[in-house]
Amino acid sequence: MADRPRRGARPAFRGWRARRPFWGGLLLALGGGEILLTEKASLKVVLHIGMQGLAGYLLPVLMVLLGLLILFNPSQRLFYSITGVLISLGTWLTSNLGGFFIGLLLGATGSCLAFGWLPDQEPRVGRRARRKQARSSAHGRAGEDAEGTPGSSVLPGRS
Repeated sequence: MADRPRRGARPAFRGWRARRPFWGGLLLALGGGEILLTEKASLKVVLHIGMQGLAGYLLPVLMVLLGLLILFNPSQRLFYSITGVLISLGTWLTSNLGGFFIGLLLGATGSCLAFGWLPDQEPRVGRRARRKQARSSAHGRAGEDAEGTPGSSVLPGRS
């Protein structure tokens, strides 16, 4: 442990987040949480309880569980995301129109993000870093051109 330099909490969290479909799992869990909160709304707001009442609570709990599983077990993200989108669509019938469409849309969007996430991508390079790389490579090429050999400006095929 003394060999490794200590990193702060923010860089450590950023590294953890980069290795998993973070936004997909978070949106799926938030969608399930939102649907659960609309189940507790007053009777003036609630449109209908749903089929037998139990499915109205079971499907949002499964959405939250699948969102957390996507976060903490990203190797099985394909199964979890397909199941999550099906359950999200099922809440339209069982839970106040899918939490008044907000939870349904959050869950479906999060499931799609988790399904499309690819683990072996190169880390994204920021705009400033790309500009800095372009400037350094342009300066490097300009220096090579200035130090060219005599007669280097002759076109190929002509002497």
